[in-house]
Amino acid sequence: MPRLRKRSILLSGHATSLALEPEFWAVLDELATTDGLSVAALIARIDEGRGERPLASACRVTALSFAQRGA
Repeated sequence: MPRLRKRSILLSGHATSLALEPEFWAVLDELATTDGLSVAALIARIDEGRGERPLASACRVTALSFAQRGA
């Protein structure tokens, strides 16, 4: 089972950490590059649109959606 990798992110002026599997981080890195954003800016965008979904889940769903579009 892949180990979770934590990254510290600043969201709305508050430091938070986000733990995801390395495979999801790789897709989010690629998506951020594609969209011309930093990973922190991408996570902030995901955070703004996630509604009641936990941030980690919203990031995984975003990464999966991006990966499926590229497949």
